[in-house]
Amino acid sequence: MRGQENPQTSMFSYVSLEHRVPEDHPLRALRALVDGILANMSTLFDQRYSPTGLPPIPPEQLLRALLLQILFTLQSERQFVEQLEFNPFHWFISLGMDDVVRVGTGVVATFPRESVQTRCDSTFF
Repeated sequence: MRGQENPQTSMFSYVSLEHRVPEDHPLRALRALVDGILANMSTLFDQRYSPTGLPPIPPEQLLRALLLQILFTLQSERQFVEQLEFNPFHWFISLGMDDVVRVGTGVVATFPRESVQTRCDSTFF
């Protein structure tokens, strides 16, 4: 007897992103290292961001996204955003599966400022 395809996909997923990334995945060790570095940079970020206005993309997410783009030699931010759907990048950046990806335009808009870029680059990289 032949099985039938079920075209109805699940509406909800009850598996967390943490469980979808294998324990031995190389990004796990890298994320632990990066999280420690970003925790040390928290005061620098607090000094650079205004307490008023619209909430920005967290700088930690922007730096994680840039790091992934460099490590995986993704040529453009558009290519990076496309790869977010198929790799454990959501988990690394601390995005949920349903979170809107704003990284594509955020990196270009945020990091051209020379003073912030120089201090963040020397501290993070």
